[in-house]
Amino acid sequence: MDWTGCNLVEVIPGKVSGRPLVKGTRIPADVIVENFEAGSPVEEIEENYPSLSSATICSLLNFAQARQVRRIA
Repeated sequence: MDWTGCNLVEVIPGKVSGRPLVKGTRIPADVIVENFEAGSPVEEIEENYPSLSSATICSLLNFAQARQVRRIA
């Protein structure tokens, strides 16, 4: 997924192989989306990644969903 334009995601060459990460963490942004798509509710994702707030998780999911809609249309 292209995370360009999402202010919650950063890419740092050499950090986690340059994957898009949630800012200030080593958590790949795609992992959050994959967990949600696999059926994990936001509360469970927050429990699994306690450094992320539910607001951050929801914002990432909303950004990803908006990107998917634009790609399909």
